[in-house]
Amino acid sequence: MHRRQALRLLASAAALPVLSREAFSLFQALHNQLPAKPVLKTLNPHQNATVTTIAELIIPRTHTPGAKAARVNEFIDLIVAEWYDEEEKETFVTGLANVDSRARGLYGKNFVNCAQKQQGSILQAMDDEVAERAANPRRRRNHPPEKNFFFMIKQLTLVGYYTSQIGFEQELHAEIIPSRHAGCVPGEEEAAK
Repeated sequence: MHRRQALRLLASAAALPVLSREAFSLFQALHNQLPAKPVLKTLNPHQNATVTTIAELIIPRTHTPGAKAARVNEFIDLIVAEWYDEEEKETFVTGLANVDSRARGLYGKNFVNCAQKQQGSILQAMDDEVAERAANPRRRRNHPPEKNFFFMIKQLTLVGYYTSQIGFEQELHAEIIPSRHAGCVPGEEEAAK
């Protein structure tokens, strides 16, 4: 699978189960390309902090690790740096600046410096805008969701998290090699007879 095909699939996929095994494996391989020590390729430190905060709000740490622990911000930086074309990069970087602009307009400070509830309200407003555009065929045609920053970062966060080792093992509970194989054994009802 070529990078452009994978990106088209990523942009068009509304949910993770739509990803083919090949695409899933490709995105898992990207996590293996991340260096042991974080190195930014496209994002500056402030942009990275904004991406990290947004990703952690989308997939927060609960009884399982969140997006930050899964290094989703580094995954996103790699995708933006190596896979996005100039138009997509511009949309993404402009979207990050817009998040700060909204935060300064509403709360007088950059997004990362806002309280979590304020950050959540900004993201909720952005999510509502994507949903409104998607529901209106005319607006969807002129402004497709996959060209929207919030749609992009939400999609990248989900794919980045669930294709990471943490997301794959902790959330999807997937075993690559089962701990045991029971072969052809009688079912519980038959064994009880």
